[in-house]
Amino acid sequence: MTMNFYKPEKTVTGPAYSLWFKILASVFSISLFVYAIDITRRFPLLEYGLSVKVLLFGAAVMLVVSYYWFLRSTITIDDKGITQTWLYNRQVEWRDVRSAKMIGIPFLSWLFPPRLVVRTGNSFSTFNGGTQDILIEFAHISLAFQMQKQAGADK
Repeated sequence: MTMNFYKPEKTVTGPAYSLWFKILASVFSISLFVYAIDITRRFPLLEYGLSVKVLLFGAAVMLVVSYYWFLRSTITIDDKGITQTWLYNRQVEWRDVRSAKMIGIPFLSWLFPPRLVVRTGNSFSTFNGGTQDILIEFAHISLAFQMQKQAGADK
């Protein structure tokens, strides 16, 4: 069953994460970095085995990579579909979308804005919106698929 009826009025592009989320990620990452420096001063890490060193190095690399992509991740909604950049790009084409719904965290929407959950076949993809324009387009997408679902139920 192919649903290819939704087309946005215009291409919308912007950051995937809000300014408040980026500030929180920055504070958290800097805190972890300062804590790591404190740990390296208090404990003789060079005396530990290779596996501990590799584990700590891997954790530091994951922190840096995640922080970088929280700051740089963008989302694009166009006539082809939805694309979110990150360490790996997440892309869904309109012809593959079966349903779409916005979900949010109650009482924390000022920090974590609603996300768009898109169902494609047997899988789900979640997209983050960091600007008002993207969240408005998420609402249009969600409403369009809910109306289509309702129209199908009325038949």
